[in-house]
Amino acid sequence: MIEEQIYLVGMNYRTAAVNIRERFALTACCDEETWAIPLRNDQDDYGISEALILSTCNRVEILAVGSGSVPDIIFSKWSQARQESCEELRSHAYIHTGKDAVRHLFRVASSLDSMVLGEPQILGQLKAAYRKAATAHKTGSVINRLLHRAFSVAKRVRTETAVAANAVSISYAAVELAKRIFGNLNGHEAMLLGAGEMAELAATHLLQAGISRLYVANRTFARAQELAERFHGQAIPFDQFPEQFIHADIVIGSTGSTDPVVTAIDVRKALPKRKQRPMFFIDIAVPRDIAPEVNNLDNVYLYDIDDLRETVEENLAHRREEAEKASQIIEEETEAFELWQHSLSIQPTIVELIQHFQRHANEEFQKTMKRIGPADEQVKEALEVMLHSLVRKFSHELITFLKEGESAEDERVQLIRRLFDLDRDPQVRISRRHHDEEKTI
Repeated sequence: MIEEQIYLVGMNYRTAAVNIRERFALTACCDEETWAIPLRNDQDDYGISEALILSTCNRVEILAVGSGSVPDIIFSKWSQARQESCEELRSHAYIHTGKDAVRHLFRVASSLDSMVLGEPQILGQLKAAYRKAATAHKTGSVINRLLHRAFSVAKRVRTETAVAANAVSISYAAVELAKRIFGNLNGHEAMLLGAGEMAELAATHLLQAGISRLYVANRTFARAQELAERFHGQAIPFDQFPEQFIHADIVIGSTGSTDPVVTAIDVRKALPKRKQRPMFFIDIAVPRDIAPEVNNLDNVYLYDIDDLRETVEENLAHRREEAEKASQIIEEETEAFELWQHSLSIQPTIVELIQHFQRHANEEFQKTMKRIGPADEQVKEALEVMLHSLVRKFSHELITFLKEGESAEDERVQLIRRLFDLDRDPQVRISRRHHDEEKTI
C-alpha cells in the first residue's frame, strides 16, 4: 500500500524579500484554468493527489497531499508557472512535512506566522484559497478535513486568547507610516489604487487620521465608486489615475496586478505641477504596484511592504505573551489531527480484518444451518447475533494493537496483514476494489 503524506512548501516575508516574493507570486495561478500544480493521473502510482495554493502579499505556500518526490514536483511546476529559476526558488523556500506541515498551517490560519501578529486578514485569504482549490476540484478528504480544522483552530485562538487584541493590519501600518511622514494628515489628500479589503481598511484608517480628500482608482470602476461613496471620496477611472497625482500627497497601492501600475514616467509628469511638494508612495501589494524606479525621483519617497516592519514591531509586545497560549492550542489541535490522519491510514486494514473474520463467520453460519436443517427466523437471528458479537470481540484487541502503530507501513500493520493473509484474501481484494471504485466515482 502506498501511503500519502502531507507537505507544505512555501516562502514568506522571513525567507524572501518582496522583490523575490513578487516574482514567485501565484495569485494568477489559483483558478481552475490557470492552476499551477497538477494532480497525478489515475494511472500514476506517485504524485500529488490534493493541493491548495495560498498566495498573499507576505507568503506563497502550496499545501499538498501525495507520495513520492512531492516537493520536487512542486518546485518544478511552481518555477515553470512563473518562468523563473527553480534553484533560486529552492534557496528561498521551506518544506514542512506531516505533523510539521499541519502545525505550520494552523499557525498561519491563526495569524501567528504573520508579519502582523494577530491580524485577521490571513484567515479570510486562506478561506478564499480553499474555495478556489475546491472549486477547481483540487482538494480531497485530507485537505478538506485539514482546512476546516484550521478554521476551527483559528476561531479557538481568537476566542481563548487575546492574540488579536489591538492587532494592527498592514493597511493600518501603512497609514501610521504616512502619519509619521507628515506629522498630521489634515489638509493632505490620498489616493488608493485598488478597492479590495486592504484598500478598504486603509480608507478607514486614513479618514480616522484626518485625511482631507480620498481618491479611489480600481480596474472595475463600479467597485471604485462603491468604496468612494462609503468613505465620501472620489472614484477615478483606472486609466486616468496618474492625472490626479498633482493632488495626491499619499498613494497606497494594493491592486492584484502582476505588473507595476505606476511608472516613474507617470510620477515625473506630475511633479512640476506639484511645485516641489513631496509625494509618498506606500506599496502594500505583492507583486508590487509601484515601479522601484519611482524612488529615484526628487521629492518622491517610496516604501514597500517590507518597510512597514518597524511600525508592526512596536505593536507586538503584549500579543507575543498571548501567542504562547495560542501555540499550546495549536499543539493540541495538531496532535488531534495527527490521530485522525493515523486512523485514516490504517482504516483499510481494519476494514479488511473485520471483513476477513466476517467472511469466515458467514461460512460457519451456512455450515451450521445445513447441519441443523429447517429452523425458524428466531434461531437464525440468534446465531447471526452471536457470530457478529464474536467477530467484534475477536477483532477488538487486534484493532487496538493496530491503532498503536504509527502508520500503514508500521510493522504492527504489516504483521496483521501477513498473519491473516489479507493481501491474498480474494473476498477482501474484491471488497477493496469496489471501495476504491466508489471513491473514484
